[in-house]
Amino acid sequence: RKLAGPAPAADSGLLPMVNAALNSDEFPAVETRFVRFAILQSSQSQPCLDELEIFAAGSGLNVALASAGSVATSSGNYSGDPKHQLHHINDGIAGNDHSWICDSESGWVQIEFPDKVAIDRVVWARDREKKYTDRLAVSYTISVSDDGETWREVSGSGRRQPFLVNGVEAEDAFVTRLSPDDATRAKELFQTKLSLRGSLDEWNRKVPVGYAGTFKLPEQVFRLYRGEPTAPREEVAPDVLTVMGTLDMATDEPEQSRRMKLARWIASEENPLTARVIVNRVWHYHFGRGIVATPSDLGKNGALPSHPELLDWLAKRFVENGWSLKGLHRDILLSSTYRQSSRPRSDALAKDADGRLLWRFPPRRLEAEAIRDCVLQLTGKLNLQAGGPGFLLFRVDRENVHHYFPLEEFGPEHFRRMIYMTKIRQEQDEVFGTFDCPDGGQTIPQRSRSTTALQALNLMNSKFMMEQAGFLAERLRTGAGDGVEDQVRMAFELAYSRVPSDEELADSVQFIDGYGLEAFCRALLNTNEFLFVS
Repeated sequence: RKLAGPAPAADSGLLPMVNAALNSDEFPAVETRFVRFAILQSSQSQPCLDELEIFAAGSGLNVALASAGSVATSSGNYSGDPKHQLHHINDGIAGNDHSWICDSESGWVQIEFPDKVAIDRVVWARDREKKYTDRLAVSYTISVSDDGETWREVSGSGRRQPFLVNGVEAEDAFVTRLSPDDATRAKELFQTKLSLRGSLDEWNRKVPVGYAGTFKLPEQVFRLYRGEPTAPREEVAPDVLTVMGTLDMATDEPEQSRRMKLARWIASEENPLTARVIVNRVWHYHFGRGIVATPSDLGKNGALPSHPELLDWLAKRFVENGWSLKGLHRDILLSSTYRQSSRPRSDALAKDADGRLLWRFPPRRLEAEAIRDCVLQLTGKLNLQAGGPGFLLFRVDRENVHHYFPLEEFGPEHFRRMIYMTKIRQEQDEVFGTFDCPDGGQTIPQRSRSTTALQALNLMNSKFMMEQAGFLAERLRTGAGDGVEDQVRMAFELAYSRVPSDEELADSVQFIDGYGLEAFCRALLNTNEFLFVS
């Protein structure tokens, strides 16, 4: 995100607009024991500070450092990533990798000194290494206190030029154009507004969602002469196509009865179509291709079944088992066909190179969702929270239309199963969108399985995969100790559910000695044995 805005006029009396790289708030010297940096609004998501420096009056001494005895506390801390912890706020190390992130979109962090000290300047930034510009505090106050209970403001965003993103002001930018008295009152009201908005959002999350409606008889339907809407003829009763049977409905059939009769017709034991379609689609997901290769077209325009008797038998058994999908999965997964080896045979290849006759298990790469979920499971970061709102892997700029930009940082809220990812039409996840994910604006009965350079580059070099490799290395050190051979054995068991051979063990140890455990974990996450079903 590029922050852009006019430079302050020479006589405006306002400080420059906040920026991610460095900000300095100077004020008349004040003696205090506590300093609180309160963030009322950020440019995006939970706000982040890489270091909070507080300088003694008339000197260049940073009295906020933990090494000087100062103690940091906060309203709440982001969890799950060692790079963003409270102790980084005053450890003397700047940059995103040693920063603090709040656990909500507004909050505060404060420094308590060992003794009272006179201060006159606070310096802060989002990322002094200038790599990240998101999560910037755009509305904030700096307050001091002698007892940690009674506070008075000494500086804040009200002293700065209005914050602009792509020419749009921050929500509270109007305050800078008011008189001092009106500005004070406006800031109080604005803070109250933000507090009420937060309370309302919290209540909205707690209130159960309900849907209500009134039932009424559907409108009459008439046959239209030559399809002309203004030329209705006789009334038509609700029904299916006559070539497929009839539902025997009256023209005034109640809405509930219409739905029930249609559902019973679809799921009737006398209707073989529904069961065949379901069985074929489940087979398709287990083997990569259905018994009928066109899962959304089992009619004359679709492909012929490779094993018609098998399709009929599975459909009949599915209905007899009470339409149990769990039972259907069990029948397929316990079959000798599914459990057979994927190794090729020259005699079979000569007769059926495409593998349609199921003489071996057809190996294939996992789909995008399964790859991402398996990576998170392997590294120990998979969030198994079920239900609730989905997560978004994009930063959103809201103008006349929404613009989506891939996230550069990920946290526990993004480590849920990919089935919970909010799908944006015509936008793909930066890493796994290259693995043939269908566009959110179209339906695709069968995914393609391409092999491209972008897939390999994303799995090897993307920020997400680099971070996950680090998490896996940390898990191996914690679970297996410092012994390299033990780390390799644990890695193979987690990734492949087997122990390494003597040759694999020796090669892995040699690789780790030369390039490090993190590089070994990256290589492991890119192996065919991990990425393929075979």
